[in-house]
Amino acid sequence: METSKSWLDSLEYAKKEQESWERRAEKIVKRYRDERSEMSNGKKYNILWSNVRTLVPAVYSKRPKAYCQRRNKDSDPVARCASTLLQRALQYEIDQFSDYDEALKHTVLDRMLVGRGTAWIRFQSDAGLEETDNEQEPLEVTDSTESNELCPTDYVFWKDFRHSPARTWDEVTWVARRVYLSRDEGVERFGDDFKQVPLSHEPIGLEKMKDNGANTDDMKKAVVWEIWDKSSKTALWVAVGYENILDQKDDPLTLEGFFPCPKPLFSTMTSDTLIPVPDYTLYQDQANELDDITGRIAKLVEAVKVVGVYDASQSGIQRMMQEGFDNQLIPVDTWAMFSEKGGLKGAVDFMPVEMVVNALQQLYVAHEQVKQVIYEVTGISDILRGASVASETATAQNIKSQYASLRLKDMQSDVARFASDLLRMKAQVMAQFYRPETLVEMSGMMNTEDGQYLPQAIQLLKDNSLRAYRIEVETDSMITLDEQQEKQDRLEFLTATAGFLEKAIQAPPELTPLLGELLLFGVRSFKAGDQMEGAIENAVKQLTAPKPPQQQQPDPQMMVEQGRMQLEQVKMQMSQQAEQAKAQMEQAKAQSDSQLAFAKMEQEKEIEAAKMAHEQRMAELKQAHEMQLEQMKQQGEDGRTSAKLEVDSQTKIKVAEMSLEQKETPEVNVDGTEVEKLDPIKAMADMHGEMMGQIGELAKVMAAPRTRKLVRGKDGKAESMIEVIGE
Repeated sequence: METSKSWLDSLEYAKKEQESWERRAEKIVKRYRDERSEMSNGKKYNILWSNVRTLVPAVYSKRPKAYCQRRNKDSDPVARCASTLLQRALQYEIDQFSDYDEALKHTVLDRMLVGRGTAWIRFQSDAGLEETDNEQEPLEVTDSTESNELCPTDYVFWKDFRHSPARTWDEVTWVARRVYLSRDEGVERFGDDFKQVPLSHEPIGLEKMKDNGANTDDMKKAVVWEIWDKSSKTALWVAVGYENILDQKDDPLTLEGFFPCPKPLFSTMTSDTLIPVPDYTLYQDQANELDDITGRIAKLVEAVKVVGVYDASQSGIQRMMQEGFDNQLIPVDTWAMFSEKGGLKGAVDFMPVEMVVNALQQLYVAHEQVKQVIYEVTGISDILRGASVASETATAQNIKSQYASLRLKDMQSDVARFASDLLRMKAQVMAQFYRPETLVEMSGMMNTEDGQYLPQAIQLLKDNSLRAYRIEVETDSMITLDEQQEKQDRLEFLTATAGFLEKAIQAPPELTPLLGELLLFGVRSFKAGDQMEGAIENAVKQLTAPKPPQQQQPDPQMMVEQGRMQLEQVKMQMSQQAEQAKAQMEQAKAQSDSQLAFAKMEQEKEIEAAKMAHEQRMAELKQAHEMQLEQMKQQGEDGRTSAKLEVDSQTKIKVAEMSLEQKETPEVNVDGTEVEKLDPIKAMADMHGEMMGQIGELAKVMAAPRTRKLVRGKDGKAESMIEVIGE
């Protein structure tokens, strides 16, 4: 069974290698905190505190924003959905919990003070670390608000971090961090074996509490080292003073670089060692000189005061210096003697302060010169410190600003790299161990346009190789000077897109697919365009999608010509029908006259003969009616009207004839009253008036104005031509 001795020896060796650095770092921290002994009365100028408080916000001043994007900015909706989902989940944890921001703040401060700062990623869940299978069945996204997974970011104190001795970070084979656990915390984490671990760590100030008789046993803690060995791909936990290994796991987080911490933030480095050189070390001599000058200035300031001597026999002079007199004279008893000695000038003599003042002025000049040397060494210009001279031109200030940004660029880039590495590790842990329901709920993408791709996006995130190939994780700018960058990016995006669309509207429809691809090509280059890319891509697909074939629309000119021909045919038919109606009316009138004469002649004939004639005429009427029906079918609606007029006239003539024949034989109703006889002359007159009215209506229709009207469909294209009468 492997013991912890070899690892504890390795940790001790790493400590000895960086002992000198730790001693120097402790002094720097005390200098920053201005911790001095009570016996020290010298005045100091804490230029270290001033520089650090200026540089820290220059490289990290606000909480960063996660930014995930497709590694290749092409049309890949699944990768776009996966990157957006991961970005929203990361941003949720950054905004909801303060551990990431606090870890970055402490890490940057350690970098500025002692020259090295780092942080640590871990996975926390109620169920613990679970085994994952990359060849699992496709996941289905379900609605679930339960979430018990977290990926905290722990700040690691600079004394509690160690690594294998190496020249560069790529050569490091193991990293370790130290934690302090109480008895209950250790038992909960490692089980009952932790009860045998000695509690060797005593918090600061514990000795004073012991002297006061307080019980300090519960305040002691065990020293536990968490070690990640890249060579064996294992993580193990050992305790100082305990020979057995507390726990050991194979590659718990399956990170790309294996280590749960990124490359630390280092200050000045060389290629032969990973022991950093703190920035303060590079100007500590100037800082000490500045302290000396400050101390001398303080002493000379105390010496600049009114000090002198006077003649003890002249008591009035003492009263003049000690008592306050306004516009009053002090009497002198021996004025003659006082006057002979030179009066007031001869009785009083002050210590000269001109030399002290001149020395002070020279010290102040030297003080400023030493500060300028320090600012040149550190790269802190007056632009960063907010100082300016009214006589300086805008060009001079611009040059200073560029100079300052060049000196700070390396530090800013290093901090941005460190923050991005932490986010990248968090993204890998979240994609690998978070439940799909948790990721979807954290991102809130169920109601977005890319929500349809969520199952495929989850599968992509769970696949380590595909995720690395298609998704890139980083942070945005974290510098105070770029605080308005998001607004400027969005304004630039809207301006460019609006200008492109304005030009694209004027292009011919054949160029729509090309213009759509050009628009997406431009949108994908804007960080601010990621949120709008899905909507723009859908709009481009709708515009470039093939439209269903439509029925060929007839030629409008041909429709007009056909309408004109149909109108001519209608006119000819109506004219023919009018002539026929007129002839039929003449014929009906002639027939009615002859029948009336015949009826008068046959009034005296016998009733039987009249009946026979009546039956014969009814048969003829039926035959004529059938002929007229056939003619109505051939002539159309207008012909049907004329035939009806003829049949009606024949019927009325026959009725009149029958009435004349039967006038000698009165008929009675059921109630015994006599049936009213039909007056043939009146019936003929009514029939003639009705026919003339119909002919008049027909003539109005013939004479009414006619206009042609073009009928259009819903798409605005011409479909047919109709003729409108009377409009």
